Amino acid sequence: MKLVRFGAQGQEKPGLIDSDGVIRDLSGIVHDIAGDVLTPEGLARIRAANPADLPAAPESVRLGACVARPGNFVAVGLNFADHAAETNNPIPSEPVLFNKAPNCVVGPNDDVMIPRGSTKLDWEVELLIVIGARARYVDEADALKHVAGYAICNDVSERNFQIERGGQWTKGKGNETFGPIGPYLLTADEMPDTSNLAMWLEVNGEKVQNGSTKTMIFGVAHLVSYISQFMVLDPGDLITTGTPPGVGLGMKPPRYLKAGDVMRVGIEGLGVQTQTVVPFKL
Repeated sequence: MKLVRFGAQGQEKPGLIDSDGVIRDLSGIVHDIAGDVLTPEGLARIRAANPADLPAAPESVRLGACVARPGNFVAVGLNFADHAAETNNPIPSEPVLFNKAPNCVVGPNDDVMIPRGSTKLDWEVELLIVIGARARYVDEADALKHVAGYAICNDVSERNFQIERGGQWTKGKGNETFGPIGPYLLTADEMPDTSNLAMWLEVNGEKVQNGSTKTMIFGVAHLVSYISQFMVLDPGDLITTGTPPGVGLGMKPPRYLKAGDVMRVGIEGLGVQTQTVVPFKL
């Protein structure tokens, strides 16, 4: 299933995309795409519905973030061998973890706002894991049973905040609008293999990232298992899994986003996002 949230910001309704590409309103079936709705029991309620019996959403309706109100938003750094090389970092022996602020999550086509004081705003196409069952000290062999599905994440990053301001990477990863996710959540049963998905990102029509999940150092099952050794993952939590090469930081000379730039972000089987960069505003 392709699950979405649609409508004005703060007023989104749950939906699914039917076989004809029409968004169907699920608000009579589930309260939102979040938490217990993403458990096997919650997804079973959705699967039992006949899409043709559900009302259609208005055409050209805004898509919100495909998961509402995540409790935790975990990110994995330097998880692509070719990206580690472009940033002059060694390949990690264990996953590098940091957090993005859960409230940085926005819709897939919402604007990305330049933070106050930003000088090095960057892009990162990433595969997003959405948790569907509580994960606590999970074995890698059982890890995929805890995944509800997958989506695209643009792990927007401010490199000055992240690298040059001391402390942890979190500083440059959790600003407002730094977490566009969607356009839809594809349930895990429809994507049993995530090991070789094409990934790309364009800035103003120029393809700057053109990679594949095949160069991931740590795969989905390993990451879910590994992270569950350090924290409990609950249904609706998010894990964004690292980016292939082609980020602005790795260019020679480095290249960063400015107001008016447009990003298009895609992963095979998971659709496309489009964001416009806008100036800071209160």
